[in-house]
Amino acid sequence: MRVRIAHGVAAIVLAANLGAAQGPISSGSKTQSKPVPQQVVLKTVSVNVHERPYQVGVASWYGSYFQGRDTASGEPYDMYALTAAHPKLPLGTLVKVTNVRNGRAIVVRVNDRGPVVPGRIIDLSYSAARALNFKSRGLQRVRLDVVHPEVVAEMRAPLAY
Repeated sequence: MRVRIAHGVAAIVLAANLGAAQGPISSGSKTQSKPVPQQVVLKTVSVNVHERPYQVGVASWYGSYFQGRDTASGEPYDMYALTAAHPKLPLGTLVKVTNVRNGRAIVVRVNDRGPVVPGRIIDLSYSAARALNFKSRGLQRVRLDVVHPEVVAEMRAPLAY
């Protein structure tokens, strides 16, 4: 529901700002060209909220102790990147992680293996845990949803004019 409200507000703000666009910049000549009509295409991404999650369980996070060490993907661990360690998902998989307690959600990229502690489903980077508002808690119940690259591409695609 929040996503639909956010999309509606964004569409209204976009429509309101189109009327406030700046006029053509004069280069000193007295002739003006005809205005070019602009067409705005809004992209909407439908997400079925009632889809079954990939996993629901306890998440932990890891920080400065691992900073700079190699991950399973070969890249150095960056505690400030939005990354995660998962035991089974392919490296490079994008996962939407939702904090069940407060509803906050982010998308992280799996670049490592773990967690090694039984009963935990994912280890998040420091920044990912902070974005989900783990605060001083080391563990939090989360929902994992695999994000397909096509959805991310649609969300990042520029608006067509």
